Amino acid sequence: MITPIELDGGIELRAIAAGDGAALAAAYARNRAHLAPWEPERTPEFFSASVQEREAVASVRRLAEGTAIPLVLVERGDDGDDPGGERIVGRVNLSDVVRGVFLNAHLGYWIDAERQGRGLATAAVGGALHFARRAGLHRVQAGTLVHNAASQTVLQRNGFTRIGLAPRYLRIAGEWQDHVLFQRLLDD
Repeated sequence: MITPIELDGGIELRAIAAGDGAALAAAYARNRAHLAPWEPERTPEFFSASVQEREAVASVRRLAEGTAIPLVLVERGDDGDDPGGERIVGRVNLSDVVRGVFLNAHLGYWIDAERQGRGLATAAVGGALHFARRAGLHRVQAGTLVHNAASQTVLQRNGFTRIGLAPRYLRIAGEWQDHVLFQRLLDD
């Protein structure tokens, strides 16, 4: 069970839920250009409510199975993005959760272009680490593009340490790109 966390500025960090598809589609569409340099290339279908709803339902299943902790940042209020009155302004995912002797997950996140530079990413990553501890994880890993200084700062502010460089690590924006790798040991 994930109890939502209130972040500064009226933003809530909560588990993704079935029914979030329309708000996710709106958030991704609104941030399409902003996210393009930092994510895999996306098909036009990716930005549809039906695809995002399918992903939300799959994410809920992964959460129940214990293989992921998929989170959204929501702002309350009725702006038309979602009939429930929530506007999604970011995502935080703890994915590839491995149990046994590893107790590890990979961290990924993004924040709405309109919310950049206000400490929201730092707070959201801190919230994700709280959920990772509650899930009994020992370590969280993250990778950033070499030139993504802002994301590296977010990780460092949350106690992550640099552990190396992975050449051609992920295919981002249509190219295999080098990533700086970080880790946070949760029992420190």
